[in-house]
Amino acid sequence: MKATLKNARISPKKLRVIANLVRGKSVDDALAMLRLFSKKGGDILYKVLFSAASNATHNDGVARADLVIHALSIAQGPVSQRARPVGRGRSHRILKRTSHVFLELSHK
Repeated sequence: MKATLKNARISPKKLRVIANLVRGKSVDDALAMLRLFSKKGGDILYKVLFSAASNATHNDGVARADLVIHALSIAQGPVSQRARPVGRGRSHRILKRTSHVFLELSHK
């Protein structure tokens, strides 16, 4: 009962803040929490968690109330580099970071 999301366009540091809040909770509680977060990472993790719960109910026939977040990890994805022009003909780098989300559910 797994779900992954690769190359999410949010930095891993911002996504880990929300992942730490829902790690180890039941699926119903975590979905309720993620729905109320006003951050972009809340929407991303909600979709991944809902997908994992749907995979578990459809493929394994497990009730959603019996599921718990067993493992949730956020890894850094590829980083795109852009340039921002500054004074005297120079430029500074802009790093567009991405994240990989790995989610695993288990029974209570």
